[in-house]
Amino acid sequence: MNSRFRFAAFFIVGLMVLGFAAMAPAEDKVYVNGIDANFPPFAFVDKNGNPDGFDVAVINWIAKEKKFKVKHQPMDWDGIIPSLNAKKIDFIASGMSITEARKKEVNFSIPYWIIKQVLVAKKDSDLTPDSAMAEGKKIGVQRGTTEAKWIEENLIKKGGKKFELVYYDSAPLAVEDVVNGRIAAAAMDDAPAQDAVNKNKPVKIIGSFGMPEEEFGYAVRKEDAELLKTLNEGLKQIMASPVWEELKAKYELK
Repeated sequence: MNSRFRFAAFFIVGLMVLGFAAMAPAEDKVYVNGIDANFPPFAFVDKNGNPDGFDVAVINWIAKEKKFKVKHQPMDWDGIIPSLNAKKIDFIASGMSITEARKKEVNFSIPYWIIKQVLVAKKDSDLTPDSAMAEGKKIGVQRGTTEAKWIEENLIKKGGKKFELVYYDSAPLAVEDVVNGRIAAAAMDDAPAQDAVNKNKPVKIIGSFGMPEEEFGYAVRKEDAELLKTLNEGLKQIMASPVWEELKAKYELK
C-alpha cells in the first residue's frame, strides 16, 4: 500500500470515527439536590434509606423531561444554603420558603406552594395558641427555619413573650416531644403538621400564631441562570400536567 493510499484510508476512518462520536448521545448532566432528611411530605428518607417526598418526586419528573440526572443528598437544614454556595450541592428542592433574606444569598424558582405556619399540640389538649405561648411554656421549632427566626424576632424580642423556644433538627422530632409532654406545642409549616395528623400521631393543629403565609421555591446559586431556567420550565410543565394533582394526592397535600 503506497503512502498516499494509506493516508486516504486513515483519513476516511478518522471521519467515520468522528461521525459516530457526533451521533452518540451526550452523557446526561448529574445535579445534586440538597434535601431536608426529615420534612415530610415534601422531603424525607424512607425506611429503606431512599430519598422520597413530594419535592423529590417532582424533581425526578423534571429531570426525566429535561434530560438530566439527579441525586438527592440529605443535609442539615440550618447549613443547606452555605452548602449550596460552597458547591457541595447544585440546588435545593425541599420545601424552602422564599424570603428577602434568602434572596440575598440565592436565586429562587417560581413559587409552587403556599404554606402557613401553625402550632401542634397533644390531641387531648385544651391549649390555644395564646395559652400555648404563655409565660413558662416550652415551644418546639426546627432550627434554621423561617418560623424559628420570626418567633424569635416578633414574639420574643419585640412582643415580649416569655415562653421558652426549644430547637430541634426537624419538625417530626419536635412533634415527638409534644407527644411525650416535654414541650407544650411545636411551631411548624402546616404541611408537616398535617402529615403528623395523617400518620395518626396523637396530636392536633391548634391554630396559627400570627406569622404571615409564605411561598415555597427551589433555590440555586446566583450564577446558575441556566439551571434556574431549566427548573422553572420543568415546574411550569408539571404544574400544568395531571401528574401534579396525582403527586399532591399521593403525598396528601391540599
